[in-house]
Amino acid sequence: MRRVKTWQVLATLAAISCGCKGNVVTGHRVMEQKTVAKDATREDLLEAYNSIARSTKSLNATVELKPTAGSTYSGVIDEYHEVKAFLLAERPAQIRVIGQAPVIGTTVFDMASDGETFRVSIPSKNKFIVGPVGAERASSKPIENLRPQHLLDALLWPEIRKEESVTLREFNDENARYYVLTVLRGGYQVEVLREVWFDRADLHVARMETFGPKGALLSDVHLSDWQPVDTAAGQAASSNGAASFPRAIRIERPHDDYKLDLQVTKIIMNEEIPAERFKLEQPAGAELVRAGEGAENKQP
Repeated sequence: MRRVKTWQVLATLAAISCGCKGNVVTGHRVMEQKTVAKDATREDLLEAYNSIARSTKSLNATVELKPTAGSTYSGVIDEYHEVKAFLLAERPAQIRVIGQAPVIGTTVFDMASDGETFRVSIPSKNKFIVGPVGAERASSKPIENLRPQHLLDALLWPEIRKEESVTLREFNDENARYYVLTVLRGGYQVEVLREVWFDRADLHVARMETFGPKGALLSDVHLSDWQPVDTAAGQAASSNGAASFPRAIRIERPHDDYKLDLQVTKIIMNEEIPAERFKLEQPAGAELVRAGEGAENKQP
C-alpha cells in the first residue's frame, strides 16, 4: 500500500513539474493539466499582428469551401455540400475566387472584386451579378447577396495604425486563455471598430471581429491550424515576414445570414499576379443582375 501511494505522489509531482498539457492523478480522480499560457505586452501583440498585415501582399491558394448555415450560399454551392476553390488575392483590394464542383470539376461560381465593384458569375443559373462593394444586404434573393470581398477582408488584414486607439484585456474560459486587442473608432461617440483575439497557448491570432456603427457585428472570423507557407519563387521565407498562415478559417457574417468554412490545402504568398487574372467579364447570354436594385436586366 505504501508503494502504491508513493508511486501516485511521484506521478503527480512529475506531471505538475513538466509544465505541459497532460493527465494528473489525484487519489481516484484524473485532472487535465492545461497548457501554460504565454505572456505578451500590448506592443508585442500589435507588432505581431501588423507584421502579418504588412508582409502579406498577395495570396494564391487552393481551398475547400463549405457553407455551414444561412441562405446566402445555399443556392450556389449547398447542392454540392463542398466546393474546391482557387483563390487569388492582392492588396489593396483585388480578389478572384473560382469554385468548382467536386469530381466533375465544372465551374459552380466565379467571383471577383476590385474594391469598388464586385462581380459574380453563376453558370448553372445563367446569371451575372454586379454591384458596389459598399452596398448593404438588401435583396431577399440569396443569390444577390454574394460578396467576394468578405473573403478578402478575412485573408488580407488591415494594418492597425499608430493613431488608432487600442486597448488590451484578457479573456479566459474553460478551453483556452486569450489576449484581446480592441481597436476603437473615434468621433462624437467612441465605438469598437475591431477586436483581435490571440490564443495565449502560442500567441497566434485566433479570432477577428469587425463591427459597424452602433456595435453591429459585421464579421466574426475564427482562425486555427497555423502552418508554414510556401513562398514565391526566388523569395526566402525569412524575408516574407509571414512564416505561417491559418489552414482552417470560419467566416461568420450574421447580417448577411451565412457562415462559411475554408480549409486551405495549398497556399503561396507574395508572388506577382498578372492584373488580367482578376478580370471577370459577363459571359455571353448570361442574365445581368444589379445587386440591390431589385431588377434584372436580360442581356442580348
